Amino acid sequence: MTLPPLHPSRLPSLVYANQAGEIKDFPELTMAGRSGHNFQQPALEDLIPLPEGSELFVLPGRNPVGFESATGEPAMLAEDPDQPGEEIQAVAAFMAPAHTAVHTTAFEKRTDDLPPLPLFAYTAVGWLDGQFWVSGFRSDSDQRQEPAGFDLKKIRKNTQKRLRAMPHNRLVQHLGICSLTYGCPAAKNYFLNRHEAPLPTSPVCNARCVGCISLQPSGCCPSTQERIRFVPSPAEIAEVAVPHLQGTKNAVASFGQGCEGEPLLQADTIEKAIRLIRKATDQGTVNLNTNASLPAAVARLAAAGLDSMRVSMNSARPEYHSRYYRPKGFSFADVRQSIAAMKGAGKFVSLNYFVLPGFTDDPEEFAALCDLIDSERPDFIQLRNLNMDPDWYMEAVAHAPDRPPLGIREWLRQLKNSFPSLRFGYYNPPLR
Repeated sequence: MTLPPLHPSRLPSLVYANQAGEIKDFPELTMAGRSGHNFQQPALEDLIPLPEGSELFVLPGRNPVGFESATGEPAMLAEDPDQPGEEIQAVAAFMAPAHTAVHTTAFEKRTDDLPPLPLFAYTAVGWLDGQFWVSGFRSDSDQRQEPAGFDLKKIRKNTQKRLRAMPHNRLVQHLGICSLTYGCPAAKNYFLNRHEAPLPTSPVCNARCVGCISLQPSGCCPSTQERIRFVPSPAEIAEVAVPHLQGTKNAVASFGQGCEGEPLLQADTIEKAIRLIRKATDQGTVNLNTNASLPAAVARLAAAGLDSMRVSMNSARPEYHSRYYRPKGFSFADVRQSIAAMKGAGKFVSLNYFVLPGFTDDPEEFAALCDLIDSERPDFIQLRNLNMDPDWYMEAVAHAPDRPPLGIREWLRQLKNSFPSLRFGYYNPPLR
């Protein structure tokens, strides 16, 4: 059996979508990527076959940009080569989980007043040798969200069976909506009795993140899922978590999900739930995904038996962190204190560090992240793509770099060299 190539033999062609939504390639231009506002030609080692489970998106009002082979200069494709005069759209890939972007897709807006793109990540994509290629890499070998592992008939059957068996448990009923309506991979894994079980708890938040995926103001891009509307009781939470932790290999149960606000605002409920869970079992990993805004609450949860904490973070620089999170009543200093509190209790800390080429690998951002790692000593960095229109993000945080970006692969290489004990991945790792 011949394995498919890991990287292409030459640069793929630019791809575009015509007015009918058909995706075509244009061999006269090679694909381009973006890093911040800079158009770049991806290196061959940056390119991998489009991962199974990925999606292709058409970007309205945006023309694709590629590179001219003869000159090596970027060039915008302004109309359909097959139908001169007809408008076209740029195309991007939304990569399957466990993959991280090296370049975002390259495009030029036709007008400045376009609405923001929906809340997804937009990776550069091209076409060569009968397949799509993307500028990215596999960042975690964990198979927990592989498409082949999701048997839709079994998920539907298991979900409906548990919903009937636990009609009194509001959290289970909520997770049933996440599984069957929104297709949440974490909820589907819970009903498949494997990997990581979600434990959403908080209908409110103390931040107004520009790219919040569960709550957006009217007139903006739509949220990708509905936020939970109640606070489950400690008993409801334990009824979900305990059987999962006891009966699942490498089990994780996580507070703080995309369908809720900030879980630390429900610290009293979560503390009681953790104590109930740990009274019943010492198996598995109890994790908290959080903005880390309340250090005292983090210390209480660590004392109650919380095993790990994942801190979501767009930037290690206070000004950019504040412009994205738009916090209500906390600062980046509180985030650092929360990490210190968890580490002081001997617990595991991950940074859910949003990756956006051109911002994440800004030399000043890299220096700030290194300072944070050196000071607070997190154990793990999750390389999650920022799900947001890159232009909207850059405008929202007012990013104006003084120097060109390092490049995502070089950024990662330098991090690994500087901090050899630091681990990298995509998912919350099981600790027990």
